[in-house]
Amino acid sequence: MMLFQEKKQMAICVLAVVLVIDFTLFGYRPLHKELHDTRQARAERVLVNARAFAESEQLPEFQEQLQKLQKKVGNYEANIPGERSLGVFLHKIADLMNEHNLREQLIQPGKEVATGELNYMPIRMQCKGRLEQMFEFYKSLQGLDRSVRIEQVRLVNNNEFSGEVSMQTEAVIYYRQESGHSKGQ
Repeated sequence: MMLFQEKKQMAICVLAVVLVIDFTLFGYRPLHKELHDTRQARAERVLVNARAFAESEQLPEFQEQLQKLQKKVGNYEANIPGERSLGVFLHKIADLMNEHNLREQLIQPGKEVATGELNYMPIRMQCKGRLEQMFEFYKSLQGLDRSVRIEQVRLVNNNEFSGEVSMQTEAVIYYRQESGHSKGQ
């Protein structure tokens, strides 16, 4: 009987060890890994939510910047005509110079440059007048319905220092190439 008792205790011990190993391998470890993965996923979600909150705090600032840029740029496409309309534009510049009583006017277009859809032409402008008249002319030039990029401005005072200045300006005007039109049209 003792032998049977010992075998029974041995079987119980082996069974207990097998149960502990089974619980460890098939119960505790998978649950522990799942718990670890869940905690890691939760931490990632918290991080994503924190980033989203921080970025949402910056959204009004970005919207304000966008509005400022849109105001600054305006309707850019509308300020670049689909055709040169060079004669009309040069006439507008001459009218502005006359409106501001500028004398000895010279408006000279340069050689146009084709760059695909967006082409440009340099314009050289010269005139004489008082400094206030020049500033008013440039303000009016900015108000035109066509984009003009001023490349260089040279103002030279006359020898008598009477307030008269000579102005030389290098500017560039842009236009879009229309389909079906060639450079000479």
